[in-house]
Amino acid sequence: MKAVIQRVTSASVEVDHQMIGQIDEGLLVLLGAAKGDTPVDVDYLVEKIPNLRIFPDDEGKMNRSLMDMAGQLLLVSQFTLLGDMHRGRRPGFDQAAHPDQARQLYDSAIAKFREKGVPIQTGQFGANMLVSLKNNGPVTFILDSRKEALVK
Repeated sequence: MKAVIQRVTSASVEVDHQMIGQIDEGLLVLLGAAKGDTPVDVDYLVEKIPNLRIFPDDEGKMNRSLMDMAGQLLLVSQFTLLGDMHRGRRPGFDQAAHPDQARQLYDSAIAKFREKGVPIQTGQFGANMLVSLKNNGPVTFILDSRKEALVK
């Protein structure tokens, strides 16, 4: 799974002109599922993301996590993270998980973040969404659960 993690002062998501998710200070996470992703990938991201030390401490050093600062998480599914743009001019999505599998993984991530006590809002899987954010820093990271497997 691929995640784009953005530190925000606020973020929201709308579907059909209706606000369906909104957070104050915390993280906006755009999440894409790839073919072959499993619950192990979900577990890795759910453990890693809320504990990343990417918020400033009193000295301005990135030393606090989402959990340390009691921040919020806005999780938005985004299959385009798996787009391949190396050939031609239109992205190919052969590496993206089938929508049924991707929905299961996304729903599992939501449930597991909630089990960990992470205050979470979500987008709507498969919908055309309007995502707004105020990126704080700007601070943006990309996390790939499969690349972590290579490091071990």
